[in-house]
Amino acid sequence: MDTSKSLFLVTFSESKFAHESDTTVWRPSIPRHESNTASLGICQGAGACYAMCMTPEPITTTAALSALCQRFAQADFVAIDTEFMREHTYYSDLCLVQLATLDEAAIVDPKAEGLSLDPLLHLLNNEPVLKLVHAAGQDFEIFYNLSGRLPAPAFDTQVAAMAMGMGEQISYQNLVEKMLGISIEKGARFTDWGRRPLEPRQLSYAVGDVTHLAALFPKMLEQLRRKNRGEWLDEEMARLTDPETYSIDPETVWQRIRLPSRKLEVLGRLKAIAAWREREAQRRNLPRGRLLKDETLADLALTPPRNQASLGKVRGVPASWAENEMGAAVMRVLDAAEPLPREEMPDRGDARPLGRRAALVADLLKLLLKIRCDEADVAPKLVCRSDELERLAAGERNGLPILEGWRFTMFGRDALDLVEGRLAFSVRDGQTQLTRLEPEPAQP
Repeated sequence: MDTSKSLFLVTFSESKFAHESDTTVWRPSIPRHESNTASLGICQGAGACYAMCMTPEPITTTAALSALCQRFAQADFVAIDTEFMREHTYYSDLCLVQLATLDEAAIVDPKAEGLSLDPLLHLLNNEPVLKLVHAAGQDFEIFYNLSGRLPAPAFDTQVAAMAMGMGEQISYQNLVEKMLGISIEKGARFTDWGRRPLEPRQLSYAVGDVTHLAALFPKMLEQLRRKNRGEWLDEEMARLTDPETYSIDPETVWQRIRLPSRKLEVLGRLKAIAAWREREAQRRNLPRGRLLKDETLADLALTPPRNQASLGKVRGVPASWAENEMGAAVMRVLDAAEPLPREEMPDRGDARPLGRRAALVADLLKLLLKIRCDEADVAPKLVCRSDELERLAAGERNGLPILEGWRFTMFGRDALDLVEGRLAFSVRDGQTQLTRLEPEPAQP
């Protein structure tokens, strides 16, 4: 095992998080503090985070934000969260950014007149301080759209919770209650974050998302260190900071739509009209469905209208499009669409159902996965996906993550033994047991 890539092989007092250039590798080094929670600034007792009792006033000037980011750049980690609105836009409307270390918490108001977020983006993208998040997908998408880069290095507590046996998508509220014994008030959860001024209760709710997170991290880190599961998270954290995770290619969005046909000309039209909708939604900053819903795209691809007048009669298409430029643009796209190249035909459409025997083997593999994950106290989703089990049951051996690294040690070796006849299930006293079988002697 490469210890330079596994953060949790050392104690917290021996760990500081850094990254090289634009990589997402976590590397250990030596900070100056001790490892006990008191010296880390974690207050004990329900509801206690730091020695702070007051909700900070939002930062509204670039000078104040720059000073804050300079201080936070010296910390071991910075907890980050955002509040945003997206009901009426394609891109998230960033309303608040909350930040916290073990010593200080802050709220940044991106809507403040004259405020530049450049100091914050520099902290997120260029400083080696670890960025601590929970369920980072939407937050990181916002930062990616703002700067074209992603915060790194990063640590997602929801992903880490999977390695700790807390389920596949534990909520922030449940994680805080389970580990800190704090019940979070949800009253401000669905607030209008774009409205100004925000009420004190809204700001208090918002800052709690990072103060509790900062208190959680050393506790989670210690448990992960004891279980020696740092390597288990390397791949997931690398995916978290991979631009491909957040980049949307208009030429591929059609693959997310339920296929209306297997005909190449139909799929070619679907690809073209879906790409047009994506670019138009981006240009107008409108939700995709506000322009045309997925089912309408499928109908247009399957049965294209003869002319623009007919377009206005298609279900889901605004009647005004029969005469305006939007409708004319749709007709141009449909008329110019070429059949989908055969090599772009999606694999999911070609997937053959498992045979009866292979399906039974896949069911046994799922049972084995559940047994091994229960024993290891880890969420199955972190170990493998159902389609990997089906591929293994169908006879595939190449390119399966469960046959590599820690996944092979934890589960893949047993899975391979099961499908190749070296492992058997039995039930004794109501308990499932696994028995290793001696290989049959070679025939003379």
